[in-house]
Amino acid sequence: MVLLCTLAGLWRAGRGPTARDRLTAFVLLGTTGAALLAVLGSLTGTAAFRDAAIAVVALATVVALVWTQRAGR
Repeated sequence: MVLLCTLAGLWRAGRGPTARDRLTAFVLLGTTGAALLAVLGSLTGTAAFRDAAIAVVALATVVALVWTQRAGR
């Protein structure tokens, strides 16, 4: 499922055609990356993977908020 989400995000980012489509792809890839890190953290028992997943989600949220605020101008 993670691979399918990654492929869908890459397809949407490459195909575009608008900035909104690329932002949607970025958010999808960010959440997919966070899910992958969370799964790796659970499988290995390494807290650093879970911390990285939280950081990825936080960064994706900030980027999405800044992008939408900038696009509203």
